[in-house]
Amino acid sequence: MPWWSWILIWIALVAVSLLFYVLLGIRLYRQFMTTVKDLGDASARLASLGPAALPEEATDPSRVTPGSAVFASPAVMRHDYEASKSARREERRRRRVQRKKDRGQPQALGDLDFT
Repeated sequence: MPWWSWILIWIALVAVSLLFYVLLGIRLYRQFMTTVKDLGDASARLASLGPAALPEEATDPSRVTPGSAVFASPAVMRHDYEASKSARREERRRRRVQRKKDRGQPQALGDLDFT
């Protein structure tokens, strides 16, 4: 096999690999453009819904927004934390009492509400 045949083989291999990469790039570009078009259509549909389609709690200004704790006073944040902690604790106690009542098990004295 003459030496120039190796050069032709390598040129053909490089050309085929370049053709493969070009075709792969075209396919990737078309898929990306289809995705961008679908995203634009979805955002247009979402924008056409308007604020009336949003849930009521999302438009409620008294609702705490994420990140507002950074600017709140520590006393307010401590109060909110303690209030939510006691509410969670009370909810767990209520579920525990109901579960034991449903099963017919005796109640713990700490779980009973004497008020």
